[in-house]
Amino acid sequence: FLSENSHFNEICRSCNIDFIGPTPEAMDMLGDKNRAREIARKANVPVVPGSDGLIEDDAEAVRVAHEIGFPVLIKATAGGGGKGMRVAANDLVLKTALQQARTEAEAAFGNAGVYLEKYIERPRHVEVQIIADHFGNVVHLWERDCSVQRRHQKLIEESPAPNLPEEARQSICDAAVRLIKSA
Repeated sequence: FLSENSHFNEICRSCNIDFIGPTPEAMDMLGDKNRAREIARKANVPVVPGSDGLIEDDAEAVRVAHEIGFPVLIKATAGGGGKGMRVAANDLVLKTALQQARTEAEAAFGNAGVYLEKYIERPRHVEVQIIADHFGNVVHLWERDCSVQRRHQKLIEESPAPNLPEEARQSICDAAVRLIKSA
């Protein structure tokens, strides 16, 4: 989608066309999942346990996997739609899955960078819609549950997220605002 393309955003800017959306810089920062995790940590936004940066080699992947515990999820830093993702339950599978994820990520996104996260079985996928302006104002428009998916593609988005405790709802929305303010 062009709305998610920082290069398109830059073209609009260079032609003095107001782009309604994040700056190209914010798109690049938060579009890189590894960088987004780093920004989130600095903004005191909880992240799933995982590697501190991209995985450079098999030995580092094995070390991190043992630190956080199997199973682990290998994720492409430039990924989306489930591409460049693999689950590994042990060292042997990890090494093979790492190569597969890198190859798929390079082919799909032109970036073979991957990182590890602790694998969470059947997680809920809850998103927060944000509106911000160039004056620094940031507000959330509450959360939505996007857990109903097929092949990592959302099928249904439901708002408000059902069965989400009010304290968790507020915490998630506050964290989203902190993240955007720090990006």
